[in-house]
Amino acid sequence: MKGKHSIVVRNRRVQFALELERNITVIRGDSATGKTTMLGMLRDYEELGAQSGVTVQCDKPCRTLTSRDWESQLSRMKDSIVFVDEGNAFVSSRAFAQAICGSSNYYVLITRESLYQLPYSVEAVLELRTTTRREKCTYNKAYPYYGTLEHAASEMDRSDRILTEDSNSG
Repeated sequence: MKGKHSIVVRNRRVQFALELERNITVIRGDSATGKTTMLGMLRDYEELGAQSGVTVQCDKPCRTLTSRDWESQLSRMKDSIVFVDEGNAFVSSRAFAQAICGSSNYYVLITRESLYQLPYSVEAVLELRTTTRREKCTYNKAYPYYGTLEHAASEMDRSDRILTEDSNSG
């Protein structure tokens, strides 16, 4: 799967908007910003469809990956956008890293942990922010976690490890 994919997840109280350009995207942020709420809404939609009260707008199927039998679940997912929550211990495992590298899926990893084994770009680290609240509905959008690359450089000066990628890494 290649290219940019827009995702809008909404119910009657909240809406989330994301734009993915890379095969691995990490969503970070403080507690109570909606990360787990968004994942729960996606899980409800996957299990119950329109009966869940959730709508998902995307040009690709959006799936959730849970800890129970994740390897089997992942083997059946093709050309999808796969969401994984930080509560799943396998996210930081070498087996998970090997399984998703070279996959036809895009991955959205909701975690505050460092994922040293995965090749993701600093530009693919996002955070959810509330953009507006009106008529009992909250609108959230994903923004770059590190802001500009200049800001990211100053943040990386304090890091003990830096992952890089070249222009042909995909």
